[in-house]
Amino acid sequence: MEYRFAAIEAFDFGKGSIRANIHFLSSVFAAVQALANVIMNDQKETLPLLAMATLGVVFGDIGTSPLYTLSACLSAMSLPPTAANLQGILSLIFWTLVLVVSVKYAWVIMRASNQGEGGVMALTALAAHATGHSGRLRWWILSIGLLGAALFYGDSIITPAISVLSAMEGMEVASPAWKPLVIPLALGVIVGLFLVQRRGTAAISHLFGPSMLVWFLLLFGSGLTWISADPQVLLALNPWYALHFFGIHGIGGLVILGAVVLAVTGAEALYADMGHFGARPIRMAWYVLVLPALALNYLGQGALLELDPSAIQNPFFRLFPAWATLPIVVISGIATVIASQAVISGAYSATRQALLLGYVPRLTIIHTSASERGQIYLPGLNGVLMAAVIAAILWFRSSNALSFAYGTAVTGTMMLTTVLVFFVARHSWRWPLWKAGLFCGFFILLDGIFFGANLLKFVAGGWFPLMIGLVVFTSMSTWRWGREILARKLYPDAISVEAFLSGVTPCEPIRVPGTAVYLTVREHGIPHAMLHNLKHNRVLHERVIILTVKFEDEPRILPTHRVAVLDYGQGIYRFTARYGFMEQPDIPEILKSAERPNFRWNPSDTTYFASRQRVIPTADAGLALWRERLFAILLRFSANATDFFRLPPNQVMELGDVVELSHRVSDTPKRG
Repeated sequence: MEYRFAAIEAFDFGKGSIRANIHFLSSVFAAVQALANVIMNDQKETLPLLAMATLGVVFGDIGTSPLYTLSACLSAMSLPPTAANLQGILSLIFWTLVLVVSVKYAWVIMRASNQGEGGVMALTALAAHATGHSGRLRWWILSIGLLGAALFYGDSIITPAISVLSAMEGMEVASPAWKPLVIPLALGVIVGLFLVQRRGTAAISHLFGPSMLVWFLLLFGSGLTWISADPQVLLALNPWYALHFFGIHGIGGLVILGAVVLAVTGAEALYADMGHFGARPIRMAWYVLVLPALALNYLGQGALLELDPSAIQNPFFRLFPAWATLPIVVISGIATVIASQAVISGAYSATRQALLLGYVPRLTIIHTSASERGQIYLPGLNGVLMAAVIAAILWFRSSNALSFAYGTAVTGTMMLTTVLVFFVARHSWRWPLWKAGLFCGFFILLDGIFFGANLLKFVAGGWFPLMIGLVVFTSMSTWRWGREILARKLYPDAISVEAFLSGVTPCEPIRVPGTAVYLTVREHGIPHAMLHNLKHNRVLHERVIILTVKFEDEPRILPTHRVAVLDYGQGIYRFTARYGFMEQPDIPEILKSAERPNFRWNPSDTTYFASRQRVIPTADAGLALWRERLFAILLRFSANATDFFRLPPNQVMELGDVVELSHRVSDTPKRG
């Protein structure tokens, strides 16, 4: 016990007074503000400053894992904190960090850059492009990527719940009397976090990096303090102790891997956020600060438990002296809010990518910053996420219980990511089969073991993220297939532009002043809305633009390749605009950029014609009846074209189609 007291005395520089708590927090916040000012005043995006910025966005999730990981590992098998058990668990945690994050993500997967972008959707597009544009293999790759993206939403719901709960549970260490307030305070933090999303995070995002820097320095310092009290814990860096753990506990020891994987939740962010910062700053932050801080903190918790087994209830907060418990709760609360914010922002970005690739209905997207393109807010998704996180907290009620739910979605996404990387390595990087197979085979095996270990927790909570992933995957795939069937139903045999123009004379139909823009998904033929307008109003605008917006598998399209214009004569034009899945379409901007000497566009005399469909499910369609009904619901909640394409609301005419989904494509859709 003398080691414990020596360590506390070394760390405790302000024992027991309220003034010490206030002084400690004031010093921390002053340091954060000073660092933020340095970043705001420095106009150069130097590598160290970019690396610091990654701390708040990329490493928030994995950086808050020490709050609950070691405790969850010991709870998974109800293990006593003996030296043998602790050394085995710590060795497993350390080498999981090295293999999964340092080797797999930082060293290899971050090489899979889709024009600088990362993430499972970008990787899917890269793998599909590398293997060709058609065929069954491409279909399988798209399905794998879609399933990986669906599982990500399970992580997006559990991360805020477990992070905030684990931070609030630190109050129980200060006093058991605080226990009844843990869940209400956690719910309050979550509700407040989601309510401020509509205001955006641009105003405070510059504080995220410095705040997390302080957090990682606290992890580093607190862990190092206890390691100095019990240096023998460093033996856990030897991988032999990880193997020895399974020698002691046999095949049953695999259960522990379901909790060990909590140490690497958030590893996907290294790749997903690569487009915001670049690979070098992320790697620099990981190798120089984040990995050492995490490793030392886990080792410090192990040293604490070896010296004081009674700290098993909450080893993280017991690293600090008693007087510092509440300040650390506040700081950890800030860190978990930042981690949660990063995950929520990631869910927004992933949803927008899926939307533009055609897997999600049109959603209202609000840009909350004029300077940062990634600062977006999706009101509908925000409400769904908030309700799901609240439900998770109320259902599981503790971070230990939530740890049983955490992991299945993460390990599933990791495994599917490795499969996609195999196709990129073979077809894009030109790795020989033995090299791609050896690397990906090893990590598929490792990911599979982690995934299998988490499936053992299925009844205890592992069902929760898998259920969310299944619901999202079903909705995404139903939307994709439903849109294809709807397109075949709406446009079975379009009238060609040439055939249409052959019937246009100087007298018929009557040409009215102005420009009409008809939005259509078809790249050929005359849009139904245009024929419908001509049939009922018997007029044609003097200038007609048939506009198709296509979303490619690439993140961004060069402005010079944005718009292709085809002039049919007699005032009829076809515009084909191309966007990447990281871009937001803007039709007025398209028309402005397409101006030529013989084509001048006047925004004030332009009318936009858009279609809105309502489907009637039938038993004679390409989808099961329940899927048709789901598609009809998704279509009903799809945002209108006015908001999505940034059209002037007072210049839009919307025409409706009532369509029965069936294989009898000769049926004419009803107009409404």
